[in-house]
Amino acid sequence: MSDPTETNGTAAEATEAAGTTGGGAGRHVRVVLVDDHRMFRTGVRAEIGRTDETGVEVVGEAPDVDQAVAVITESRPEVVLLDVHLPGGGGVEVLRRCAALTADTERPVRFLALSVSDAAEDVIGVIRGGARGYVTKTITGTDLVDSIFRVQEGDAVFSPRLAGFVLDAFASTDAPPVDEDLDRLTQREREVLRLIARGYAYKEIAKQLFISVKTVESHVSAVLRKLQLSNRHELTRWATARRLV
Repeated sequence: MSDPTETNGTAAEATEAAGTTGGGAGRHVRVVLVDDHRMFRTGVRAEIGRTDETGVEVVGEAPDVDQAVAVITESRPEVVLLDVHLPGGGGVEVLRRCAALTADTERPVRFLALSVSDAAEDVIGVIRGGARGYVTKTITGTDLVDSIFRVQEGDAVFSPRLAGFVLDAFASTDAPPVDEDLDRLTQREREVLRLIARGYAYKEIAKQLFISVKTVESHVSAVLRKLQLSNRHELTRWATARRLV
């Protein structure tokens, strides 16, 4: 997931762009927002959820996998804005559990990944899982609204920087596989994992990520538990084996 400072910046950009977001006369789409940062959801809702102006109606929100599946199943939106890293298994797990809704030929629920990450394993994972597109959180409000409607209509949508990469990855026989263990980690946990694997002390990690040492310790404990590892040395070997360092 995104760093709070990134989230704040995105929300601010959302507010600034609000006056120029256009939905197109007569268009309407029902959307569910899935992201574990409440502030980011609030910013996106404030920007794109002005239905009279954008044509986008936000019919639900969710911060984790279980709540996402429940809200999507109950509300049956046309499009879900889905973050990649979520508590409970990540965006891929949401896609897996909503596969029947995605495959519905009469009322399909389509997914557009909206993430701070542009990592290969994240992009390929959700596209293989059934998402119709992948855009990063640097996208403007106007472009996000346009992307939502394009996905509603069945188009595949990617941020410009990712489009060529996705085509190359699927054309290649060595496209990066989905790493289910890695997908269990949040974006912040991955950041801490990489720094631990590079030999940083807890105080150094805290300073670099603008969080407390206690928070770093909590993230490390969560990573060790999720990956079923015993100590930072095993964690370093695990990260090195996956070329994450």
